[in-house]
Amino acid sequence: MATTATKQQPSGPVLDWAAGHGPVTGALSATTGAFAIATTGAATSMPPGWALAVGAAGALGHTVVGLRIRNAGRTITTRAASWLVGAGWTTWAMTHGPLTWAALGSLATIGVGIGAAARSAALYEEAREEEAIAAEQRQIARELSAERRAIAAEWADRIQRVCSITIRVVGVEQWETGAGYSIDAELPPGGATWNKIAAESARLSADARLPHGCTATASPGIDQGRVIIDVTTVNVLEEERTYPADYGPLSVHTGIPWGYRTNAEHILAYLREQCALVVGPTGSGKTNLVHAILAGFARAEDMLTWVIDLNAGSAGLPWVLPALGGQITTEDGKPVRPGVDWLAGTYDEAITMLDTAVKVAKQRKVGYQDLLAKANTDLLPISAQIPQIMLVIDEGAEILASPDRQMRKLAEKILEVIRISRAMGIRTVLTALGATGSVLGNLMIRREAKVRVALTGGETEGMDLGKMFPGSRGLRVDQAPYKGAGFMGTPESPAALFKAWRILPNQIRDIIAATSDRHPRLDDVSAKAAGPAYARRWDTDRTAWMRDHTPDAGPAGAESGLKLSALTGQEAVQVSPEDEMLRRFRAEIDAQFATAPEPGADEQPPTAAGLNLSALRGEQDSPAQQAALALLLSAGREGTGASAIARALADEYGTSRQTVVGWLRAWVKDGTAVRVGEGTKARYVHRQHTPES
Repeated sequence: MATTATKQQPSGPVLDWAAGHGPVTGALSATTGAFAIATTGAATSMPPGWALAVGAAGALGHTVVGLRIRNAGRTITTRAASWLVGAGWTTWAMTHGPLTWAALGSLATIGVGIGAAARSAALYEEAREEEAIAAEQRQIARELSAERRAIAAEWADRIQRVCSITIRVVGVEQWETGAGYSIDAELPPGGATWNKIAAESARLSADARLPHGCTATASPGIDQGRVIIDVTTVNVLEEERTYPADYGPLSVHTGIPWGYRTNAEHILAYLREQCALVVGPTGSGKTNLVHAILAGFARAEDMLTWVIDLNAGSAGLPWVLPALGGQITTEDGKPVRPGVDWLAGTYDEAITMLDTAVKVAKQRKVGYQDLLAKANTDLLPISAQIPQIMLVIDEGAEILASPDRQMRKLAEKILEVIRISRAMGIRTVLTALGATGSVLGNLMIRREAKVRVALTGGETEGMDLGKMFPGSRGLRVDQAPYKGAGFMGTPESPAALFKAWRILPNQIRDIIAATSDRHPRLDDVSAKAAGPAYARRWDTDRTAWMRDHTPDAGPAGAESGLKLSALTGQEAVQVSPEDEMLRRFRAEIDAQFATAPEPGADEQPPTAAGLNLSALRGEQDSPAQQAALALLLSAGREGTGASAIARALADEYGTSRQTVVGWLRAWVKDGTAVRVGEGTKARYVHRQHTPES
């Protein structure tokens, strides 16, 4: 019979031979050592003076070491005395015999005395060390308190001088990031409010000589008689920060980070009941922010993202193609799911998606009545089993303001989704090119989109921050001149400066791979309502446009009207609502100026008769800018002025004369236009109509 040897576990106390001596073990070690030396010395007739010499050397060594490490005098004396007393007893015992009762009794007494003295010295050292730490902390507190008192006095005087308000500072808190501090102050009686201080933000910042990009902003305090003044001393918006590498799980209930404030803290968007509106002109970093938003939605365990982008689906393609094309896989080689749950890049697909969203919202209202009653709520409990659907519509605000018949139909469906689906967990994120009256004119958007972002990038035109953030004062575009920087306001956080993270293409791929298994599935009730339109959203015939790089032939009848020669040799793109509107506008111009030559026609024969407006295909131009260039071209040799162009574009685009003046100056500088005349009689002529052309 085989036996198995078992390892015997040690019993009894475990001794730590590397540990230092305490008062008891130290005294025991000293007395036993002295007894051993005395016994050995007496037996071998050792000269007694040797023990005394060794004791004196030990006392001297401990004294030197104690002075070097700055021990207390009591500790140094105790240790030196222990050596000398022990050496004295050893010398006496070697002379008179260590085995007598007198020798043993005196040794025991010496041991107890050494232990007591060592314990007393140790307690004194601990108390001395604690007192030193406490004194250092008191010194730091005194210095910090002095700094806070200086800040409080400085800002109380400044606010009195600039705002004519006498405040009493009750607290100053330094930010952990080191980027500034917050002042908590009481307002004086008599009706003074924090708004008056907030309105003087620019003057306060200038008076404090804050660096560019740093501000002093006021917000409501703990009650209506208090105010919080946030003072930024380090411009964190100037530097570019990449999207955080932590792709951990998020939730719609805990908020989705969209960027960071001037104090370097993350700002969260809570979208369970709120919609969002993001505006930003070309070059402000709006597309990058959309990707950062999609990254947060992809990380959430209880959210599904549907994207509508009629500009060839460019906002969602980076989140779809790597997965559909098999370019990335999981660690075990399995395919990954796209970073967004549905992408519509065509008008028909967008209509299908919106119709599906309406059906899902209505079916949820019927199918989850028992769940709502059980939870005693009228808000559908969102979870991984019943995910929230986030509908991201790039340039969706322009769709709502478009006069085009098809776009109006699309706008009606967008508004229906916003109107009926709040309680059922379907919310929207709309983007726009500017904060203008045409964008913010819709009451539904103003009422539902309480999470608002205005990326400025230093652009002053089309940025009416007063309309974007009603009630907020002291916001200026020149406070955020950096790409990706602007203002963000939520119901939980007043409008203030913020900056979006820079998200890189390789990070998008990493997030797709990291979150593939985290995406929830559409619940059964919603999936039944969505039907085949949702279930077959990734079919080859529905996604062929994502892989199609063949130049689009354009709408029927375009051959006899507008010539898009500027797109020859480029990748095909889907026609956006603005492009469709401009196409009809240019077609009318073609009909009126049918004999106008194509620029450079003497080098290359025209492919067809009519006016070729390839010059209007500036890749970075906004639709309003393209329309302004078309008006300039249609003005012929007589030219036109900034006021005339601004009036023609005001109703449709909300463009101001100052914006048009900026465009005309840029066109004169690059040779697109020529300025004729000066002052109020100045007009601008397109280069095609100048004598040199």
